Amino acid sequence: MITCRDIGFRYPGAEAPIFESLDLVIDTPGFHALFGPSGVGKTTLAKIISGDMENFSGKVTRSTKTPCLYTYNRERLPGWASVGRHLEKTTPSGRHTLRDELIDSFGLADIMGLHFVQLSMGQCNRVNLLRYLLQDFGILIMDESLANVDEPTRQTILYRIKAIFPEAIFLYISHNVVEVARFCQQIIVFNGQHRTPPVYMVNGLDHRREDEPLDKAAMERTMLEIMSAS
Repeated sequence: MITCRDIGFRYPGAEAPIFESLDLVIDTPGFHALFGPSGVGKTTLAKIISGDMENFSGKVTRSTKTPCLYTYNRERLPGWASVGRHLEKTTPSGRHTLRDELIDSFGLADIMGLHFVQLSMGQCNRVNLLRYLLQDFGILIMDESLANVDEPTRQTILYRIKAIFPEAIFLYISHNVVEVARFCQQIIVFNGQHRTPPVYMVNGLDHRREDEPLDKAAMERTMLEIMSAS
């Protein structure tokens, strides 16, 4: 459903490309992580895949009829109305029940009367992610979209998203190795500039339900493999 072939990109004025000859295939729905330290190209590749960045070499194919959306940490939110009023105006027809379910799952029920300037960064990020989840999409890129959100709430949100949207592809960018190992089925680890191959694939646990036991030994092995690759 997402195919990247021989992708290369160099920022204007940079001595070296941020990556080159990058090949990547994601052909199953669910959560897939882009992982690695800052500056290795995670956001750059995400924007290339979403169509928000041009002037790259190679080819990207997205074989889905529904849009690819991109949401990111600290995305600016409008200040013209309360959170509840904004969501009421922007929720597509027929998705009000889903909106209400997500408001409850995301722990946002108590802030519907507030304006965005009154929210914490974590609350802003949750509201913004909720807005995207209400839209029509086949691929949703979450670029640190749950930054500044406490761990229990992040876990609840990720479990609910996995349950509600089993047919969508999510590209999840996070620096939290525990989180990507636990929730993602495939972790795409960026090796950094001048390293071959440019990315290394690690299989995650793809944990889907809070009431299912977690294989802690497998979790530790996966985390070690991710950290070794990065």
